[in-house]
Amino acid sequence: MSKKRRIFDIDLPEDEAPAAPAAQPLVPKPEARRGPMASAVRETGESLASRADIEAQIRAENDRLAHEHVRLKKAGLITDLIPVDAIVTTKLLRDRAQDGQDDLSELKDSIRAIGLSNPIQVEQVGDGEYELIQGFRRLSAWRALLAETGDSEKWGRVPASILARGETLESLYRRMVDENLVRKDISFAEMAMLARDYAADPATVINDVDTAVLELYRSANKQKRSYVRAFAQMLEEIGSGLTQPQAIPRALGLDLRKRLQEMPGLAAKVLRDLAALPTPRTAEAELGVLSRHATATAPETPRPSARSPQQPRPARTTFRIERAGGAARVTASHGRLELRLDTDFSAKDRRRLEEALTAFLDQLDE
Repeated sequence: MSKKRRIFDIDLPEDEAPAAPAAQPLVPKPEARRGPMASAVRETGESLASRADIEAQIRAENDRLAHEHVRLKKAGLITDLIPVDAIVTTKLLRDRAQDGQDDLSELKDSIRAIGLSNPIQVEQVGDGEYELIQGFRRLSAWRALLAETGDSEKWGRVPASILARGETLESLYRRMVDENLVRKDISFAEMAMLARDYAADPATVINDVDTAVLELYRSANKQKRSYVRAFAQMLEEIGSGLTQPQAIPRALGLDLRKRLQEMPGLAAKVLRDLAALPTPRTAEAELGVLSRHATATAPETPRPSARSPQQPRPARTTFRIERAGGAARVTASHGRLELRLDTDFSAKDRRRLEEALTAFLDQLDE
């Protein structure tokens, strides 16, 4: 018996494409799983790279801070507390008297009340050693407070601006001098003594007092420099007999220098009278001796006898030289040449004057 095949008719819709399957969201393929060793290596590399970057940033910042520190130190703007025992005063000759009679009571009271508003200035000269540049009186007052109180915790260290090493000796002297130029109590004698000592110091390139005055007191006006030179000349003759030259007033010093120039042998008399003063010597006693000699009358120069009518008048030539800086009036006679010009020749460098006059005389000889 044969089986019958059943046939079913299926009606399909026309022109309709079969519906596409719904889009499935993309799911990232899972990464290949790393082993524990590979993960450790990767983490270590990332850590080293990050550390290297941080170290580079730190080095750059340190370099910047180091350069800034050097710049501030050169400008004297780095301030620290320096042990007073580590500060020496041997490199520079001081322009302040160091006779132990300077009254520091007011300065000590001020420091005790409000501290040191203006730090001293030092230069580091060795490992833990500093040379004083500015502030001799401030340091002296600070040390006096330490000696009086014994409180090393409070007075054992002094605020100080620290200069970088390498400044020239001339620059250090100028720093010290310029600070005291603005002080009213610095005397002309003290400034003159520093100029003399500076010229005599083998460590400096200057060996002439006039040039030393020009170098040290460049910030001062011409009049003040001429006073300093006058005091230096006066002290050259009688300074060895004085114990307190800083007490000499300006007018007395200038008058005394004039008398010493007018009266040969006066210096010996002044020194003799100073040596005869009783000890202990006081400033008033010394000033009394100097005042007496400064008012002494110079011997009159005998006038030449009148010439007879028949005696010829000495030949003399007078003329003017017109210059951009002002006219010069010249008078020439036998054995004498006079030049009048509105300028301060004492402010000129002595070497330049010598060279100019030598060239002038050599030109005349030719």
